[in-house]
Amino acid sequence: MTTELPDTTPPDSPSGAAAVEPTFARRVRSRRRIRAEHIRDYGIIVFVLAICVYFSFASPVFLTANNLLNIVYAQTPVGIAACAVTLTIIAGNFDLSLGAILALSEVLGAWVAVHWGIGWFFPVAIISGGVMGLINGLIITKLRVNAFLATLATALAFVGIATGVTGGLLITPTQSAFVFIGQNKAWNTIQYPNFIFLAVAVICQIVLTYTVFGRHLYGVGGNREGARLSGLNVDRIVIMTFVITGLACGLAGMIDASTTGSGSSQVGTTLALDAIAGVALGGTSIFGGVGSVWRTVVGVMMLGIITNGFNLLGVADYWQQIVRGCLIVGAVAVGSVIERR
Repeated sequence: MTTELPDTTPPDSPSGAAAVEPTFARRVRSRRRIRAEHIRDYGIIVFVLAICVYFSFASPVFLTANNLLNIVYAQTPVGIAACAVTLTIIAGNFDLSLGAILALSEVLGAWVAVHWGIGWFFPVAIISGGVMGLINGLIITKLRVNAFLATLATALAFVGIATGVTGGLLITPTQSAFVFIGQNKAWNTIQYPNFIFLAVAVICQIVLTYTVFGRHLYGVGGNREGARLSGLNVDRIVIMTFVITGLACGLAGMIDASTTGSGSSQVGTTLALDAIAGVALGGTSIFGGVGSVWRTVVGVMMLGIITNGFNLLGVADYWQQIVRGCLIVGAVAVGSVIERR
């Protein structure tokens, strides 16, 4: 005689094939999500390698050491600003005043170099950038103005001040030290700004990866209200990101002025767009909470490689804009798909 055991499975619990199917589906979705994240995080490296291979075959000049160093040199101001604004975007904010901060910083630096002495050039250019970043942070956190609108407004104000200081003309200090950083090379090979770009990128990546402040940035960008309830001083963290971005733009302005030998209010008009494009191409989420500085560097360099390669091949400028636009849309689309999952 066979004794039939009672069924102890709760009525609402899946069993048999019904239980296997949801588990299998979850595993499939998990694998798909991992693959999508890999595309976002590492797809840009594959793409950069691919276009480098193409340009190296299309132009014998592309892979020369001088050309590659010139690409980095040309991207230095954008790269420095992009590395810093990556922290701001990870924390869930936006900054459209990057170019305006660069312009006013280099104008103020050049002005004090002429009127007060060359020793004032470097600290004034950098510190003034930090002050402008502080203004942005205070407006956004204390006045509760949307970051997009706040930095758009301050960009207009900063450019206006820069134009007022210069009167629409160039400020050209005569001291040789003014152009030392921007126009000289180490070992007669590598431009000094390249080292500065590398140092900024490494420092920002270390801050983001290995410090408590970096972890707080991810927390604030991922869930601001949750971060506030966890005891984080969200306003202070946000202000610090804008100050860091301002300092970096001031440094970029100092380098630009030293490179050109003058201070101008007409520079940096596309800096914000180029820097944010590099951040987006690097897979940093424009919604905050996800991103990496090293990928931003790759994104910025990809923009420089495209420009340089197209120029070597004699491709019209408008094709560069078309390709850039398509790449940015693709990168943001991949990030959005991952966010929805």
